[in-house]
Amino acid sequence: MTDVKGKVAFITGGGSGVGLGQAEVFGKAGAKIAIADIREDHLKSAVAALAEKGVEAMPIHLDITDPEAYGRAADEVEAKLGQVQLLFNTAGVSIFGPLQQATLDDWKWQLDVNLWGVINGVQTFLPRMLERGDDCHITNTASMSAFVALPGTGIYCTAKMAIRGYSECLSMDLKDTKIKVSMLCPGAVDTNIHEAVLTRPAHLQKTGYYGADPNVMAHLKKVIEVGMKPARLAEYVLKGVEKNDLYILPYPEFRQTLEDIHARVMASLAKPEDDPEYEKRVAHGVPGGDKK
Repeated sequence: MTDVKGKVAFITGGGSGVGLGQAEVFGKAGAKIAIADIREDHLKSAVAALAEKGVEAMPIHLDITDPEAYGRAADEVEAKLGQVQLLFNTAGVSIFGPLQQATLDDWKWQLDVNLWGVINGVQTFLPRMLERGDDCHITNTASMSAFVALPGTGIYCTAKMAIRGYSECLSMDLKDTKIKVSMLCPGAVDTNIHEAVLTRPAHLQKTGYYGADPNVMAHLKKVIEVGMKPARLAEYVLKGVEKNDLYILPYPEFRQTLEDIHARVMASLAKPEDDPEYEKRVAHGVPGGDKK
């Protein structure tokens, strides 16, 4: 997609943080903007902030874990702005701690939002995109946790690695269509994602971690406040969408870490000369097999 001007963009988590940055940058590039968020206060402040920057945005109150509500939101946006061609599955939540302390509620909350929220977005808009046959683009926000596992990030990492596989497969499955897919993998971003615990559903409150503890909130904010600004990150996203890049990886500080991870993987991978059945599998075109 070489030009996003005039395209309709639907951005989840658009009331703050990464999503709000995307709304600003794509709005300034000429896209028509709809921002969806679970927090009404964030929607109100976001619409005002965007207006000050010359961007008009349509607010949509949406719980992305509810597929029926997602369908209604899509209908509302398309009735007002037109057919959605740019889908940004950006909304996410986080809570950290050792896996042995996690409750099922901790798992369900994060997977419902971070993974099922993405799936719900694609399941809602992809059939519409395919039916119309327009040039469209889906951007799924994962994380560098899609590649890098760290202690205490187990649930978050599980969801983000799943988004990586989902996005890669979606891109392959759609290769003969006019719909392109990107996966954004941020590192540290200066947002208030740590406040996501405030939106945790009442029926999923049993946790092995922390709640809205002001000391914990202050510590988490200090960790990420040196991160990239959301609008700056969104500029990378715009370039990635324009170039139809599958991977949008704006953080060079992860280069050595990724090289080390891939080196360990390759060092552990069996060599053809050590496997007597290797030639037979390759000859029969086993998926993933080397091409001769």
